[in-house]
Amino acid sequence: MENKKKALGMGLEQLFNNENLDLANVEKKIYETANREEIIDIKISDLRPNPYQPRKVFDEEAIEELSNSIKEHGVIQPIIIKKAIKGYEIIAGERRVRASKKVGLEKIPAIIRNFTDTEMMEIALLENLQRENLTAIEEAHAYQQMLRKLKLTHDELSKRVGKSRSHITNILGLLRLPQEVQEMIVLNKISMGHARILSKLDDDNQIIETANKIIKEAIPVRKLEKVTEGKEFERRIPINRRVTEENENYKYVENLVGEKLDTKVKIKDKKIIINFNNVADLNRILEILNIKE
Repeated sequence: MENKKKALGMGLEQLFNNENLDLANVEKKIYETANREEIIDIKISDLRPNPYQPRKVFDEEAIEELSNSIKEHGVIQPIIIKKAIKGYEIIAGERRVRASKKVGLEKIPAIIRNFTDTEMMEIALLENLQRENLTAIEEAHAYQQMLRKLKLTHDELSKRVGKSRSHITNILGLLRLPQEVQEMIVLNKISMGHARILSKLDDDNQIIETANKIIKEAIPVRKLEKVTEGKEFERRIPINRRVTEENENYKYVENLVGEKLDTKVKIKDKKIIINFNNVADLNRILEILNIKE
């Protein structure tokens, strides 16, 4: 028994050291190494959500479909849990728990494993990214949490979750939007395409006003892109328009560098001025420039 546990620990350690994690492999490893005695029935009332669960809004239709399946076939795949100070924390399988509760079950099959907080965080993110889409804001907060707590670079994070570097940057950029607009994204009132365009604007009041207009007038993404190119919209990264000034080439470079760094850049008096919002934003820019502190 002791050898089995040691082997399991080594397997999990190797899994979590991989650059690109696959939740299916993590769970498969647990199920393959768990013996029949380790799968036990746990009271649903004793279960608590993973504290690192990024999902705030669950798809009720998907939960209903899963509950109908459980009603007919039972819970086929045990959930994975961790012993907590009081009861247990769900590591993987919160949707199964919610669906089982909806059916009226009092207990659910589970496997207990002693994951670290870091591993729980990664599993919570992976379960949602790989099995059911998060809202863009939930995804952004999850990435932000991983960057901060795991001390990863954007490149390391992109490899870890199997997403492109530009996707990571674009999603994190949504956290600059006013809270009111972020809530619209969470509730699917505006799309990721709309949100990405809004995140390039600089005036919060203008962003909120435009977001409300998108909802009220059902403005498509392509039309919004053209509308926000107007001179009345102040952008974090200016649009490259033809100018008659002597520094036309500088304008072109400003836009190129601004797009690369995802921030406003100004070239004046033979100096490059790079705007940043806070220390975290500065660190993000330094990382893109491959400058280590």
